Amino acid sequence: MTILDYFKLDGKVAIVTGASSGLGVAVGHALADAGAAVALGARRSDRLAVVRSDIERSGGRAIAITADVSDPDDCSRLVAEAVETFGHLDILVNNAGIGTAVPAIRETPDQFRQVVDVNLCGCYWMAQAAARAMTSGGSIINVSSVLGLTTAGLPQAAYSSSKAGLFGLTRDLAQQWTGRKGIRVNALAPGFFATEMTAQYREGYLASIEPRMLVGRQGEPHELAAAVVFLASDAK
Repeated sequence: MTILDYFKLDGKVAIVTGASSGLGVAVGHALADAGAAVALGARRSDRLAVVRSDIERSGGRAIAITADVSDPDDCSRLVAEAVETFGHLDILVNNAGIGTAVPAIRETPDQFRQVVDVNLCGCYWMAQAAARAMTSGGSIINVSSVLGLTTAGLPQAAYSSSKAGLFGLTRDLAQQWTGRKGIRVNALAPGFFATEMTAQYREGYLASIEPRMLVGRQGEPHELAAAVVFLASDAK
């Protein structure tokens, strides 16, 4: 074997949530390019179908499964359909996420709960379902955010809280499952990437914080996707 062989995912099966747009699309393509069969999960079935077709046209294997990760039953169904189609499960990328920019004094309980239900609880329900199916070990990668570690001048109490909670969830699941079940659990903390959420920021905001970005620019989707492939692979 060469060193590059350790990064291959041939024979692996992956689930990517939030796979209908943005970083989820890049991650789905990257895992398929590395050799994995990919189950794409998201709420928007029309967009999922496009991503699946694009992966297949590039020579990859993919299925599209409409699911809402805030519903534990949907999470179990997503895992079950992936296993039924591809035979097993090795990789879960918890990428689904939503965000609001509501001043804390005006944010309603429903607005706060909706973000936490998707960003934090949804990752837990997916991890539970995936871990039950990962009978020969595997890799779970939770996509958190730099906003779970710091602030960036936006009113994002719900989003920041959910992403900070994801770090705690990752640590606990790693200590429960890595040694006993052979399931590695890691979290990524992306900075700013062009997504549907950042498109809602006020005009000029991203440019105003670029001096805080060490590389002086927003991230490129392939940069995050490459990190996911590394964590999912035997190179880890």
